[in-house]
Amino acid sequence: MFDWFALSENPILAVSQPDAIDLLKNDHDSVKDLFDRFKKAVDRRAKAKIASQALNALKIHGVLEEEIFYPAVRQRVGKDIMNEADEEHHVAHVLIAELEAMDGRGDHFDAKFNVLVENVLHHIKEEESEMLPKAQGLDLDFVKLGQRMLRRKEELLVGGLPPVAAHPTRKKPAKAGKATRA
Repeated sequence: MFDWFALSENPILAVSQPDAIDLLKNDHDSVKDLFDRFKKAVDRRAKAKIASQALNALKIHGVLEEEIFYPAVRQRVGKDIMNEADEEHHVAHVLIAELEAMDGRGDHFDAKFNVLVENVLHHIKEEESEMLPKAQGLDLDFVKLGQRMLRRKEELLVGGLPPVAAHPTRKKPAKAGKATRA
C-alpha cells in the first residue's frame, strides 16, 4: 500500500508557475495565432474583429515588456539588443495607433496590418533567439517577475488599456549642450 503521508509534511502539490519568459512566449504564440486567423479571414467584419483582438494583445504585451520585463533585464542583456527592441516597439506603437484610427476600414487597412504583422514577427524572432536566451542566463527570479507581469496584465484587462501614446518606448534625446572649444 502506498503511504501518501510519507512523501512530505506539506500535502500541497507543487504546481509549476509560469515564469516571465514562458508568459512572453505564450503571448507571442497567441498573437501569431491571431495573425494567422486574420490572414485566413475573408469577411471585413471578421478581419476587423481579429485585428482589434491582435492590437489589444500587442498593447498589453508591450506594456508588460516595457514596464516590467525590459527594465529587469536591460542592463545585463546589452544596450544594442534592448535599444533595437525599443525601436521595434516604437514602430509597432505607431502602426497600432494608425490602425486603431482606421477602425478596421480604409483602403490601406489590410496592408498596414500586414506591415505590423511583419514587424512583430521579426521582433518575436529576434527576441526569442537573442534577448530571451541571454535573459534566461541571468540571476533573476523569473517566477516572481512573471507574477508581477500577470498582476499588471489583470490590471490592464480590468481597468482598460492606456492609449498607445501613453507608453512611449523611447526617451526623448537629451538636448545637446553648447560645444566647448579645447
